[in-house]
Amino acid sequence: MDSTNNWILPLITFLPIIGAAILMFIPRERAGAIKAAAIAISIIPLVISIWMWFAYNRSGVQFPHGTQFGINVPWIPSLGVSFAMGADGLSIPLIFLTTLLTTLSLIYSTFIEMRPKEYYWMFLLLETGMLGVFTSLDFVLFFVFWEISLVPMYFLIGIWGGPRREYAAIKFFLYTMVGSMAMLLAILTMYFHGGHTFDMLALAKANPFAVKSIMGSLVFWGLFLGFAIKVPMWPFHTWLPDAHVEAPTAGSVILAGVLLKMGTYGFMRVLLPMMPTQFGQFWMVIAILALIAIIYGAFVAMAQKDMKKLIAYSSVNHMGYVTLGCAAAAATIPGMTEVSRTAALNGAQMQAFSHGLITGALFFLVGVVYERAHTRDLSAFGGLGARVPIYAGMLAFCSFGSLGLPGMTGFIAELSVLTGTYAASPWLAGLALIGIVVTAAYMLWMLQRVLLGPLNPKYEKMPDADAREIISLAPLMALMLFFGIVPNAVFVFFNTASKAILDMLH
Repeated sequence: MDSTNNWILPLITFLPIIGAAILMFIPRERAGAIKAAAIAISIIPLVISIWMWFAYNRSGVQFPHGTQFGINVPWIPSLGVSFAMGADGLSIPLIFLTTLLTTLSLIYSTFIEMRPKEYYWMFLLLETGMLGVFTSLDFVLFFVFWEISLVPMYFLIGIWGGPRREYAAIKFFLYTMVGSMAMLLAILTMYFHGGHTFDMLALAKANPFAVKSIMGSLVFWGLFLGFAIKVPMWPFHTWLPDAHVEAPTAGSVILAGVLLKMGTYGFMRVLLPMMPTQFGQFWMVIAILALIAIIYGAFVAMAQKDMKKLIAYSSVNHMGYVTLGCAAAAATIPGMTEVSRTAALNGAQMQAFSHGLITGALFFLVGVVYERAHTRDLSAFGGLGARVPIYAGMLAFCSFGSLGLPGMTGFIAELSVLTGTYAASPWLAGLALIGIVVTAAYMLWMLQRVLLGPLNPKYEKMPDADAREIISLAPLMALMLFFGIVPNAVFVFFNTASKAILDMLH
């Protein structure tokens, strides 16, 4: 890490929580001022993240050997805890995704009338938690931000959610807490076996569990459980549909677009470089779990009548490809080339980034139609394509992105994952193709039921998408097309991160 400390990461991380404090001084009666202030505050981290995207040295030193924009100052010296932050090719795209989706979610949410001050305050606190996870290089700091991100989402679901919001919020909280406790025990074990340090860079270099052991396996599965619940992987996914269905629209966008990425980020930031022996030992188990998630998620999405639940189960399906790519990169197969491993890991990173853009946009679109029709039942619609052409165009565009249409980010991501997976196991790649076929089927069927056929007379006067909704969606649509056509604009980050991780693995 650089010898001089750079304060840009603490600035981008803590600006939202400073903004949340500012909101507390605005009278709750002035709802417009609260919303405008929150949006203005959220734009500052977005601008900083765009600056970091271009300022980042793509040929520079990568994790685990070092990072850019680094800071490392003692925090609790007696325990070996530091305030250590840094960014590399793995975290820069996720930092940008977090700040972008937060700003768009706040713009979209300007129609919220119930307790807007608390609502916007929670979103800004949530942004600090998410950014902290993606920038932390000390395990205690990482865990603190991991837990911070849990609390505001619990309240966003529990207060502004649907009819079963309390049940969904408690289920989300309990599932995530179980994973967090398993992760905390594993982190403490790594601390005692890795030279009494929580420094993630030092632990990656030390590799305290380089030799296969029962303790190493227990630590690996403890960390894996914490991350897998967050992804969520099958069979730990059951909290997700409830949380998505009951969450407010912007809550679903952040949940799918960023919070799920914290789990796969954990695989790539922690498990692959810090526990390469164990990941190589159990790669096939993880790959099979990912394959089940891909196929199961697709078929269960196909069976849904609730539009939001369909998109929720599509996340189980799509995040399965991320985990499959991580597993394939760690595969202990003779003759597996560096090119194949890099393709698998690049694809996993691209799928995580792409899913944030595409599924975030799809949840916005579900919210648009729900606010007008007050139902998400697919059988209640039909024929909306002619009535609301702008909305229909946006829904079709994002649905094609989700099913992996060539020229969009989803296609590049899945192609990379499957290329790397095929080298590790042709039958795994072949079975994963089932998920792609079924994804195309349920997305096209959803479009047919919503946009085509006879129009339900109830929705004959449904207004088309307004300026607020178009502004919320346009950047995501532009990016999923741009990075689909010019994938190297983001792959340049992924390549450097993958090389550093694979150097530790093999």
